Amino acid sequence: MVCSDDEDLLQNEDIPELEMGFANIIVVDNLPVVPPEKYEKLENVLRKIYGQLGVIREGGLWMPTDPETKKTQGYCFIEFNTPQEAEFAMEKTRGYKLDKSHIFAVNMFDDFEKYMKVPDEWAPAEIKPYTPGENLLKWLTDDKARDQFVIRAGTFTEVYWNDARRAMPELVYQKQYWTDSYIQWSPLGTHLATVHRQGAQVWGGDDKFVRLMRFLHPQLKLIDFSPGEKYLITYSSHEPSNPIDTHRVVLNIFDVRTGKVMREFKGSADDFTTGGNMGVSGVSWPIFR
Repeated sequence: MVCSDDEDLLQNEDIPELEMGFANIIVVDNLPVVPPEKYEKLENVLRKIYGQLGVIREGGLWMPTDPETKKTQGYCFIEFNTPQEAEFAMEKTRGYKLDKSHIFAVNMFDDFEKYMKVPDEWAPAEIKPYTPGENLLKWLTDDKARDQFVIRAGTFTEVYWNDARRAMPELVYQKQYWTDSYIQWSPLGTHLATVHRQGAQVWGGDDKFVRLMRFLHPQLKLIDFSPGEKYLITYSSHEPSNPIDTHRVVLNIFDVRTGKVMREFKGSADDFTTGGNMGVSGVSWPIFR
């Protein structure tokens, strides 16, 4: 299951890909060119937009200025905590319309170096040998036809065989700091999902639980699978800046196999209230039935 960034570092295992070169930096182009007295206002606008998509590091937003005119040059660099947050911010704000004259063009900082290294002559792609993936249904071949169940105790998460004949569960796998919030089986038992501050992850495999895919969704609160396990629905709600407003809700539908966002829904909590079992901030859950 998924470990938080801090817990991964403490445990020194499954360390996420943090601070790998400049992979956590994006370049936002086509910004307004403003004089020094409007610099702070533009910076605050950018922080408001991108602060909702990830954690901007301290001093991580920089707009270069012209040495002579002191005006900004129409682009900025934004450094996030993780490459996943940076990629998510890039995907969500490409083509963002700030006003009629300024539509964001956003790229990963690392992409510039990659494009500079494109060879002048074409070469065929290297064909990698096939390697079989994890057998996600291995548990169905258990000779005792046992089911598995998962429990959490303190900071530990444990998966057991349910051995009714022995009246004693058999430990399959144990991991500390596996999730920040809760864990959930997929409907057919193919995946085990964990919920974290920055998103969800799904796990599975033969003899141990291997991370299969990450799904980036900052401030994630709830998840659900489609009945056939093809899609993962993620949910978050955000406190309104105005106390009289309702919570802002974000719903993403991911392809479980590829991790790609298939659909995204945003709105107030009132837009998603349909009755039934109430989840977070008055929104019924599961949202799709």
